[in-house]
Amino acid sequence: QVQLVESGGDSVQPGGSLRLSCAASGFTQDYYTIAWFRQAPGKEREGVSCLSTVDGKTYYTDSVKGRFNAFRDNAKSTIYLEMNNLKPEDTATYYCATVHGPCTSPEYVHWGQGTQVTVSS
Repeated sequence: QVQLVESGGDSVQPGGSLRLSCAASGFTQDYYTIAWFRQAPGKEREGVSCLSTVDGKTYYTDSVKGRFNAFRDNAKSTIYLEMNNLKPEDTATYYCATVHGPCTSPEYVHWGQGTQVTVSS
């Protein structure tokens, strides 16, 4: 069955960097659109990035453009989210998910347990 396992979350100071990993199994991930989304306590889920197999593009929400980079390693069946110049407002639990539909209006189908990112001085 589809399984996604996120890792790499940590506590960092503002301006720091992290690389999150999403290990995919039970399906051929390079055939699927995969997204990263995050959720902070008391806030709604927010899409962060989306790697589309429809148009081959990678989408980012405006608040992370220029700071985050999402990419796949198909040989390792792993999807990564590199995060640089982290800000306190990036604090959240981060999830990777398979997506139904386009990145412009994604429907998250499967996701993992999440990994916590905390940005604080």
